[in-house]
Amino acid sequence: MYQPLLTSRYLSTRLIPLLAVLAVALCVALVIVVVSVMTGFLDMVRTSGRTLMGDVVVSYPIRGIPHYEELIEEIRALPEAVEATPVVDTWGLLRMPYPAGDAKESEQVQIWGIDPSSFSTVTGFGDTLEWTSVPDDSAGLLQTRLIRAHAEELAATLDASAHVALLRATDQGELDELDETTIQNLASQRPVDEWAVRLRWLANRPDLVQEIIGEQAWTDLNARDPRLLSSEALVNDGLTLQRNGRPAMVPGRHVSKANIRTSDGTYEILQNGYWWMPAFEGTLTTMPIDSRGGLLEPESIVLPFANEFSSGVYLIDKTRLMVPLDIVQRLTHLDEVELVDEDDPTLVVGTAPARATMVLVRAVDGVDPLALQAAVHEAYQRFSRQTYPDEQPPTLELDPSLRILTWEQQNASFIGPIEKERELMRTLFSIVYLVSGALIVAIFWAIVYEKTRDIGILRSIGASRSGIVWIFLLYGLAVGVLGALLGVGLGWLVTSNMPSIHEGLTDPPLWLGVFLLAAAGCLLIWCVVKSRSGRLLPLLLGSLGVLVLGGLGLGELWLRHAGGVMLWDPAVYYFTEVPSNVDWPSAWMSAAGAAICSVIAAAIPAARAADIDPVGALRYE
Repeated sequence: MYQPLLTSRYLSTRLIPLLAVLAVALCVALVIVVVSVMTGFLDMVRTSGRTLMGDVVVSYPIRGIPHYEELIEEIRALPEAVEATPVVDTWGLLRMPYPAGDAKESEQVQIWGIDPSSFSTVTGFGDTLEWTSVPDDSAGLLQTRLIRAHAEELAATLDASAHVALLRATDQGELDELDETTIQNLASQRPVDEWAVRLRWLANRPDLVQEIIGEQAWTDLNARDPRLLSSEALVNDGLTLQRNGRPAMVPGRHVSKANIRTSDGTYEILQNGYWWMPAFEGTLTTMPIDSRGGLLEPESIVLPFANEFSSGVYLIDKTRLMVPLDIVQRLTHLDEVELVDEDDPTLVVGTAPARATMVLVRAVDGVDPLALQAAVHEAYQRFSRQTYPDEQPPTLELDPSLRILTWEQQNASFIGPIEKERELMRTLFSIVYLVSGALIVAIFWAIVYEKTRDIGILRSIGASRSGIVWIFLLYGLAVGVLGALLGVGLGWLVTSNMPSIHEGLTDPPLWLGVFLLAAAGCLLIWCVVKSRSGRLLPLLLGSLGVLVLGGLGLGELWLRHAGGVMLWDPAVYYFTEVPSNVDWPSAWMSAAGAAICSVIAAAIPAARAADIDPVGALRYE
């Protein structure tokens, strides 16, 4: 049992094997970080897909599924299903309220007509709403609009003291030389219409208007927009797709170009909160398609914004717009309409039912989406066999456009390439093990060369070739295991702190640059002291350390001056958050692979050691 003893002795008394341990650790950590980020990205796709679409999707694009209400009732009766909701999916143009040159800017949007109540149950839409209260800067905008809209009513409630206060607030210095009695006389002589004009002029100072009209009148004014008095009103607007009793729409956070993502990953609204979307309205335009695939005349509607949602998927948040189902059905001509006789337009011969292009289904917790898919398939077969007086639904056997898929199958074209990219990255970055293997071969070869006399002594006292081989194989295994464990710890440390690292790059801390420069200064002093001894190695290593630490410190300060760098751009990586969970199966697989590669690499110098002639080794100088 001399092999473990010699292995531990070689490992603990030499510095050079630590380089091999460090090489293995860095390789393992690199693979873990890359694969974990890719896996986190893939998990985000899967999680968001289920959140955005439910578990199973019944889709029939363009033409839509007639009598979808009966289909939904069939699905709701399934023990595997929690809820089902209809959706009309189409594309259109949204004219934004902010200007673009001489006109209002338009954005291409994916319009989803939804039933808010059932849609929230299926997808968790309510949890994605961005605004739970009116931002402070935007609240002033809403109050300014209320003042201007109700200036006449407010003016009628003002008393003499309020008239004087309003006159002073808008006099622009004209009353500075007048006494109080004269000012009161001037205020009493003003016509009622003038007070409304002065209130509108002062509307951009809501705090001053509040002081003039009094608390009760101010509370009554804010009550005209319930969002100013209760955060629940704003959330309820988003959940019901309504604003002040009007149908409203909820766009994704990135649909509006006024929501700017800053370098630290947070958001700000342009012009100090002025372009807060729920304060405005937009014009939605669609291009309907008839049953034969031809284009019809464009349809438009003006709707207010009720809220904004943030799913975390950049592509969704940049293009999707939630609108009440009946509105989108009307815009796309998928609503219920009367059918008339071609020869006699006054004669009604029937009714074309309203249609939905998708039905989203949520599974009961614990039910596999594939099991729900099979159940929904049977439910649709029962639904399609029923007889309807107006129109027979499309059948799965005869119409390939009709599809019943799980959410993962529905997004296979997106998920599949990501899975392949992850495996490709795993394969490519695993090649770095060859680098560590080559380093182990070089280091162990040097150790064998140095220990030639020791090997000759072992052979001369009876050690076998296999015994010599096992010394260096155990040596390689120890280096691989230590390096792999260190790499797993380093990979976990980097991956779990990825958001903090990203935040540090976008807003570099001043203390870090100062610390690095201070460390470089201390190392420089050490180099100067060591240079007097005449030794070259400490001077060389110290100089390299000064260059590295000083370069990092200066680079960090320059990066801070430049405003940081945003490595995780959601427009590129699709998601607004940086993955920070370690892919532990891949981590331990990488660690095991590194240990095995270390043993294989160590086998080459081990065989060289076993082939050493003991007589020649004892005479080796």
